[in-house]
Amino acid sequence: MKAETCNDIFIKVIDHYHINNEVDSSYSNPFDRETLDFLLFEKCWIDTVQWHLEDIIRSPNLDSKTGLSIKHRIDDSNQKRTDIVEKIDDYYFNIFKEKSISTSKINTESPGWVVDRLSILNLKIFHMNEQTERQDVSQEHILNCGEKLNILKKQRTDLSQSFDELLLDYKSGVKKMKVYRQMKMYNDSTLNPELYQKNKP
Repeated sequence: MKAETCNDIFIKVIDHYHINNEVDSSYSNPFDRETLDFLLFEKCWIDTVQWHLEDIIRSPNLDSKTGLSIKHRIDDSNQKRTDIVEKIDDYYFNIFKEKSISTSKINTESPGWVVDRLSILNLKIFHMNEQTERQDVSQEHILNCGEKLNILKKQRTDLSQSFDELLLDYKSGVKKMKVYRQMKMYNDSTLNPELYQKNKP
């Protein structure tokens, strides 16, 4: 799957979320559960909700109880993001695991984490574009955001090209597909001392 398809799915997800623009909105993933498209849709929906949770938690008027609740939601969301990325990596690993040769090189970033960056870039582009359309700000603000928007779009173009080239390198054996796990510890009750110590009798 090329980056263009990923970006198309991400744009649709972001647009769909902003119909209601609520972090508690429900959604229906239109893709078959066993497909990469399904994972991409899930990934971007999680990112989009978390984007707005990150906005909310920075509100100066937020009471501490609500803030703590949102922080827990963000932690849970981060874990889900990581889980989805690893499933995306598994998908690509199963495709390219037999393609490597003795001279194959390892990339610094797996396909799943490139997809993660593409998803976030599309969110940045959407929200930076919103800033260029505001009526309650100065012209200087709009111009500054317009410049940033152009940079973000160029970053998306470059990252999309790099992603497609990486997949070609895997296919040809220039690069070796290797999966690493994030091993996140803070959500694991057996690894986070703040959790396992409190569970002791």
